[in-house]
Amino acid sequence: MPTLDWIGKQAVVNHDKDVPFRLLKRDTRLSLGDSENLLIKGDNLEALKALMPYYVGKVKCIYIDPPYNTGTENWVYNDAVNSPEIRAWLGKVVGGEDDDLSRHDKWLCMMYPRLKLLWDLLADDGVIFISIDYNEQHHLICMMNEIFKGCFKDSVVIRRGAKNVQAQFETIDSLNNGYESIIVYSKSRDYRFQKLYMELEEEKPGSWNNHWRGTDRPTMRYKLFGITPPEGQWRWGEARSKKAIQNYEKLLSDLKKQGKAVTQENIDAWYLARVEEAGEEFDMLRLSENKKPEHYIQPTNSKLLSNLWTDIKPNGSSQLKQVFGKKVFDTPKSVDLIKRIVKWMTKDDKEAVILDSFAGSGTTGHAVLEVNREDNGKRKFILVEMEDSIAKGITAERLKKVVGGYASDEGEEKGLGGGFQFMRLDTTLFDKDGKLSGPITYLDLARYIFFTEARKDLDEKSVKKPYIGTKGDLDYFLFFTERGKNTFTREHLQKLPKSDGQRVVYADRCLMSDALLRKERITFKQIPYQVKVY
Repeated sequence: MPTLDWIGKQAVVNHDKDVPFRLLKRDTRLSLGDSENLLIKGDNLEALKALMPYYVGKVKCIYIDPPYNTGTENWVYNDAVNSPEIRAWLGKVVGGEDDDLSRHDKWLCMMYPRLKLLWDLLADDGVIFISIDYNEQHHLICMMNEIFKGCFKDSVVIRRGAKNVQAQFETIDSLNNGYESIIVYSKSRDYRFQKLYMELEEEKPGSWNNHWRGTDRPTMRYKLFGITPPEGQWRWGEARSKKAIQNYEKLLSDLKKQGKAVTQENIDAWYLARVEEAGEEFDMLRLSENKKPEHYIQPTNSKLLSNLWTDIKPNGSSQLKQVFGKKVFDTPKSVDLIKRIVKWMTKDDKEAVILDSFAGSGTTGHAVLEVNREDNGKRKFILVEMEDSIAKGITAERLKKVVGGYASDEGEEKGLGGGFQFMRLDTTLFDKDGKLSGPITYLDLARYIFFTEARKDLDEKSVKKPYIGTKGDLDYFLFFTERGKNTFTREHLQKLPKSDGQRVVYADRCLMSDALLRKERITFKQIPYQVKVY
């Protein structure tokens, strides 16, 4: 398979391995409620590495909207890569069109290690969606083929609004860009999508007719199975059950008795009445001129979507303005767009984890909360935003408003419920090899263990050594003074607080039998001095 090369590639191919594991620490002032949803403020390369011990191979759906690298954006490449050619670029704003080669090289160097970590986090049945435009789409596909092992699935086309197209007039020297793309890759080569349907407007006449689009001219009608319909188009497909031929004969008899012609409209009306009467799918066949059974296609209020999503515009400025009452972000994505992706990918997994490591205004979190409310789901989102002012002033504020409700131009919007933990990148607990690095405090290790177990940050005020926290009916305990000298003994057991539930104890070693531990409802786990290296 062809691969893409660029200046600096060799320095970033394995750079994801050089990033140390950092702890995540909750900022209580900016968090809302008791939730496993995460909003992480920090460089997404470090944030993705920090998520590895907890979420590797567990993310069902990833959506990212990285910089398009148009030449006019002010994204800063701040990754601490040691390569001389990349180090010279650090902290510099990407140049314009005159600096074309350097601009694309830097974008590729920024994206490559992040995409490798996203591949690690994605579940075996997971899918990643990446919004992009013509500036880097060709490079992105080449890079994704390498990292995602050729598991390309599709490229979805999104129509840009007229104002967005006109705004490019002075910035490009080619055709105005009327569309954006969403590049889709799966983790597994064997992954197969479920069919995606779009609900049509019920009040629209004939909206359920998924074969006839309403153009009623004789020149638009054509023969199907040797029959030219008087109006509309016949809706027949491959037969499923020969028994249903009786229903077709009944149709012809009923229409004749009622003095009605055999038209598409009369067939559908008769069919829908029979379905309502029978209370179940009403199968019907007819015999074509060559005596081959053909199955009648049931009318529906939905249509099978293609990869041309012209009904949704990518920009969600008006939606975000409704939340804040003013413009606060230049290019937010549409909530409707992300909702479609989330519904499609998590239809059968309402507890799935959805990740967006270029969170911006937080559209992905907003969309997940809306989908959860619609189907009573328990999906969890993880958002990562690097800019402090955006993470605190826009992303977190937006989530708070949609969770609790807000006043819009259309009236009072009811809150979606839920919450989130606002997390910051904290101390480096493990080095790049996954080993404990430097001096480590009891609270640092307790925070790592509790987040691993409960997906929630540790409440330091509740810690009473060796007790560190509770989730559900599980109480967690940590015995730690210094590395290699923490043994769980009968003496320690007698001093543990009594509990009606299960207890989980972390230490270096345990001197009690499995039978005794089972009797005391205790699960012993060895202190993680080394995390799995990814």
